Parts: sequence; C-alpha cells; structure tokens
Amino acid sequence: MKVLFIGDIVGKPGRNSVRSLLPTLKNLYKFDFVIANGENAAGGFGINEKTAKELFDAGVDVITTGNHVWDKKEAVAYISKENRILRPLNYPPKALGYGSIIVSVNDVSKVAVLCVSGRIFMNIFDCPFRTTKAVLQDIYEQTNIIIIDFHAEATSEKYAFGYYFDGLVSAVIGTHTHVQTADEKILPKGTAYITDVGMTGPEDSIIGVEKEQIIEKFLDMMPRKFNVPNTKAVLCAVAIEINDRTGKARSIQRIKMSSQ
Repeated sequence: MKVLFIGDIVGKPGRNSVRSLLPTLKNLYKFDFVIANGENAAGGFGINEKTAKELFDAGVDVITTGNHVWDKKEAVAYISKENRILRPLNYPPKALGYGSIIVSVNDVSKVAVLCVSGRIFMNIFDCPFRTTKAVLQDIYEQTNIIIIDFHAEATSEKYAFGYYFDGLVSAVIGTHTHVQTADEKILPKGTAYITDVGMTGPEDSIIGVEKEQIIEKFLDMMPRKFNVPNTKAVLCAVAIEINDRTGKARSIQRIKMSSQ
C-alpha cells in the first residue's frame, strides 16, 4: 500500500496547494490512501465544515488534527459526527469526536489512522503511550496497517514515541512544529518515522504566519492577531510504502513541492 501524509495545512494557501498539487502527486506515486493534518486549515487556526469538505473534495481520505482542533467553535458539532476528522485519541474519554478510524482501501486492505497528542509543552492530555497501546489489540483484529499522526512539540518525545511503537505500527509521523525534518527512516523493527512532516502553507512566512507579526511579537511580547499571508505556498509531505501482509514499512520519502 502506498500512503501520502500531507503536513499541517495552513489557511487558504495551504488548501489551494493541496487542490493544485495532489492530483500530480497521485498520478506520480499511485497513492492508495491520503492523510492530511488539517488543524490549521481554516484561517490558520482550527478547521470548520467548509474547509474540511474542501480537503475531502481535493482527494484527502482522512484529516488529522491536534491542539487547535476546537479553535473554530462552529466545528464542534460537525467534528463530533464526521469520523473522517480525528481529534487526539488521548483526550479525556468524554470528549466529543473520534481519535481513530479504520478505512477500507480498494476493497482489499484496511488502514487504521490514529491521531495522538504529545504532552511536553502541549495541553494536558492523557498519556499518549498508554492510551495508544490500549487500543492496538482491537485494531489488530481488523488490520495491521496502522498510521499514527503524533502531534507533539518536543523532538525527544517524538523519538521516544516512535521507538516505543516500533514494530507495532506501520508509521509514526510527527506533526505540529511546521518545519520539515530530515530524519525520515525505517526504524529497526519496521516502522516508518519522521520527527515532523512539515507545513503545507505560505512559504514566505514564519510557520504559516506573516513574518513581521511574529518578529514584533518576539520584540515586544504584546498580544496581537496573527494573519496567514496569501503568498506562494509549499506542500510538505511523506510518501510511505507499506507491506500489505505484514504491515511493516518498506520505505518513507520526504516530499516538498512549491505551487505557482
């Protein structure tokens, strides 16, 4: 199975980039399944029904999120019903929405997608290690192709999570920091890993926000509204090839493309 995981989509430039470049990527790599982190798809913070449908119409199969999942309050009711949009699995048990999904692909294979949040420098969540481990046995009864979006800040926590689940899942893909790392690898027991897949959004920005606003924030520490610049966008992603029988990853490749 060939899977494309698209990094954090930021605002309209990110959505436009997915719409314009995803057909080319599908034609080039022959992907069977597409996952995208969309927690910043609506104006740079959060996601709503309109932007989610735009990504689904563009060819995304499952949308993962993270700490900004509830930023758009009007999205709460939609996300609580739409199981293709995942909030972090390790929210408290009574939280609305879905932390995982199992999807049939080409009527032959099934793929499980999990969204999990780290805890270092993040919101207060349940333990990502124990919460994820607790659901795997039920997932194994349906599929051994399992892809995790680990939405976390600290590189050490991401590496620890990757090695902890090495051989137990097909891929651990880091999101959240919006900067693509150059450490993609197949871990010793067969799990594909990258610390951060990167951002899909305005290239001439600071992690998706107008540069001047971020610089001034560092200089004066005063609160201000952040805007997403409407400039040329970059799409960051990884292509993962997985053995359908064993669930082990065969390869992982970084992708970075600019849209015109």
